[in-house]
Amino acid sequence: MTRVMLDTNAVSTAVHRRSAVFDRKLGEIGGEAISISAITYGEIVYGLEWKPQARKLAKSMSDLLREISVTPWTEATAEVYGTLRAEMRRIGKSLQPLDMLIAAHALEVGATLVSSDRAFRYVPGLTVEDWTA
Repeated sequence: MTRVMLDTNAVSTAVHRRSAVFDRKLGEIGGEAISISAITYGEIVYGLEWKPQARKLAKSMSDLLREISVTPWTEATAEVYGTLRAEMRRIGKSLQPLDMLIAAHALEVGATLVSSDRAFRYVPGLTVEDWTA
């Protein structure tokens, strides 16, 4: 079974229903194989707290989170993060701090990361798919 982890921009695409192709792929894979990182969940909570007037968005987000799981951050994830961050520094590439954490999380759980952020393509060993392309 293909396991996928949605990046924050992918969650936004899903919630706002911006792409018929994205929606189709989400349905094909099914909720059991789809997750988000605890880091992404934190970004979602922050966004909803920052805009408390976004009730419709909060409802859509709640609906999505009933269908997919939030993968917890573990010691193993932290080890992958430390190794990945050092490797990225060695090869002269960088990501935004939260993106580095999300990339490490996807690597640690063996998931394909779904994101339209092209910066993830520089992460060694990470499989990335853009479902909006």
